[in-house]
Amino acid sequence: MPRTSPRTPVPRDVWVLVAAAFVIAVGFGLVAPVLPQLATSFGVGATAASVIVSAFALARLVLAPTAGALVDRLGERPVYVTGLLLVAASSAACAFAPDYWTLLAVRGLGGIGSTMFTISASGLIVRLAPPDARGRVSGLYAASFLLGNIAGPVIGGLLASFGLRVPFLVYAGALVVAAAVVHSFLGRRSAAPAHTGAAARPQLLLADALAHAPYRAAVGSNFANGWAALGIRMALVPLFATAALGAGPQAAGLALALYAGGTAAALTFSGRLVDRWGRRPVAVVGLVGTALPTAFLGMSGSEPVFLALSVAAGFGAGFLGPSLQATVADTIGSGRSGGRPLAVFQMASDVGSILGPLAAGALADGIGYGWAFAVSGACLLAAVPLWATRTPASAPAAGPVEGGVECGVEGGSEDVAAERPEAP
Repeated sequence: MPRTSPRTPVPRDVWVLVAAAFVIAVGFGLVAPVLPQLATSFGVGATAASVIVSAFALARLVLAPTAGALVDRLGERPVYVTGLLLVAASSAACAFAPDYWTLLAVRGLGGIGSTMFTISASGLIVRLAPPDARGRVSGLYAASFLLGNIAGPVIGGLLASFGLRVPFLVYAGALVVAAAVVHSFLGRRSAAPAHTGAAARPQLLLADALAHAPYRAAVGSNFANGWAALGIRMALVPLFATAALGAGPQAAGLALALYAGGTAAALTFSGRLVDRWGRRPVAVVGLVGTALPTAFLGMSGSEPVFLALSVAAGFGAGFLGPSLQATVADTIGSGRSGGRPLAVFQMASDVGSILGPLAAGALADGIGYGWAFAVSGACLLAAVPLWATRTPASAPAAGPVEGGVECGVEGGSEDVAAERPEAP
């Protein structure tokens, strides 16, 4: 039922994180288009250049459990700032890399820093967002990253005219500034300081989080999202546009831009829906709304249909992010440290984004693009039944109790309230 009380304001510390996320995303967009070109400048081929890109994702995946443990041990803010500085050092080192192998090594270092600040940022959002505004805060954070990812490549293309190494130096400088801002301002005026160590708060064990049905649904959905919405979009859409439609790279770039535009449009209101209607219905809408256009992408007979389906898939994906993030936040609660559950949630997306392109590429080569996209859509639909499962009454409470009400129930989400372990 829609809320009639005044809307809870977004805390100042959340706006600090949102601004830092935009800077980080812009910087990533700066270097993403020029990184393969820098790799090939050392005389290697396309495969070796792709390994440079994969090294970053692989480092994120392998080190995620360690980063989660660090968040539980040290607290979110020091891990966040250290992660930013590691990525800054990695970016600067990329600018001065003398050979391919040095570039590969320092890019992997950046992946370590990336997973550190990603998991700690998620933990901060969980703790700082008011329970009845978790969907809205998650939507703001996701929109900030999305806008940065859109602006970054444009700025990076302009900077690349001054040399392939310049974007890396600009990115490094921007990250140092972002780290300084977060260190200086985050938690300074907060009632629950963000610099408080995690040791002072109880930790949510991964086993307890997995006993919570909504958390399991969020992890499974994040895997499907990584497979279809992240991996397939970046790996298969450009190939399909060129090979099947004969449309060329311009159409592929336009499709990716329209996908991002559809996501941005949905994010303008999906977070509020998460808080008003509940996590489950919005998550299911996101899964189905992304799955159907994705499944039919491979059957596009013309460029206009291809572009229209790209917009529709992006619009559906805009419902997923806020609903999944808010679900994980409900599971952890603002009074606990949940580094390991957050790490597993992130790893699910990373694994999906690695396996999805590999499986889809094999299907496209073997039996055609239509099957590759259809299987990707089916992967998203397969996550829908996970949201029908409720936590048994005997399951351990996954969220702390604040003022007699479990975290996440105050958000106007009647389905979340129904999933509380102690609920009748």
